[in-house]
Amino acid sequence: MTVTRGRFPWRLVGMMVALLAGTLAWGQTPESGQAAGEAAGQSLPAGSEERPLPDVAALMHAVETNQRTSEAVLKDYLYREVVTEEKDDSHGAAKKTQSNEYDIFWLNGVQVHKLVKKDGKELTAEEQKKQDEEIDKQVAKAKERRSKADAKGEETDSHGNEEVTVSRLLTLGSFSNPRRVTMDGRDTITVDFVGDPKAKTRNRTEELIRDLAGTVWIDEQDRTIARVEGRFEKAFKIGAGMLVNIKQGTTFSFEQKKVNGEAWLPVRWDGEGAVRAMLFFNFNGKVRGVDSDYRKFKATATILPGIGKVEPGEEALPQ
Repeated sequence: MTVTRGRFPWRLVGMMVALLAGTLAWGQTPESGQAAGEAAGQSLPAGSEERPLPDVAALMHAVETNQRTSEAVLKDYLYREVVTEEKDDSHGAAKKTQSNEYDIFWLNGVQVHKLVKKDGKELTAEEQKKQDEEIDKQVAKAKERRSKADAKGEETDSHGNEEVTVSRLLTLGSFSNPRRVTMDGRDTITVDFVGDPKAKTRNRTEELIRDLAGTVWIDEQDRTIARVEGRFEKAFKIGAGMLVNIKQGTTFSFEQKKVNGEAWLPVRWDGEGAVRAMLFFNFNGKVRGVDSDYRKFKATATILPGIGKVEPGEEALPQ
């Protein structure tokens, strides 16, 4: 099992999207972002012109608060994610495709991605054993990082990674063109974001946010992220590109849906572009994650390292 999304730095983008509700749109202008939403089957709800729009800053703070309170519900759910990577050669032609399947759930307060298949094949007993040993180490490290952060009064995610608050987000860029758009039959407040290249940053994550532009769709009733689209307006580099280099124009998106009338869970996420991390990773191509098979557990159910099934109490939910 792993506790990260995996093989390359897309997890950094995914983490930021889920926590911040602000980055986002394939480099579109506000007008083109709205047109793209309509082309994707989204539309302006009837009477939306008469209803006043909420204050954007207040809306973002509401999303942040809801993100924290909803985590308790998310910990009751398990779902399957299929990740497909298509690597391109130097000419942009597809060179290699591979897929991995994961069960995603929470273990001891840490969100876990348990690898269950590689290119459609079940893991061997030895591979399962190695994953179980690795998860013990990574969960322990995550809990240690969280403990240290808590002692300092710092906000972190379940892995102990530093979070950027909405208050900081609002200093790293600007939101514009708020509008009401219907998505999957639900009203959303849709806004565009552009990072400020002159904004002063405190860490690498804030530097990354500063280089982004895009659009976020927020469910109006639940104050939860429904969809995000984003683009790196310029190359993002650490150590002059020797440590990390994300190519200009690299794009990503993330979408959630409400499951079982209570939990907002991922539907799909994807990215396209080029990413290099030191000598350990070099990716150029496309990646997509598709989520399904959402299940809920009773409070007494547990998932332990080395056990591949769930105790009675699992509830299959409609897709």
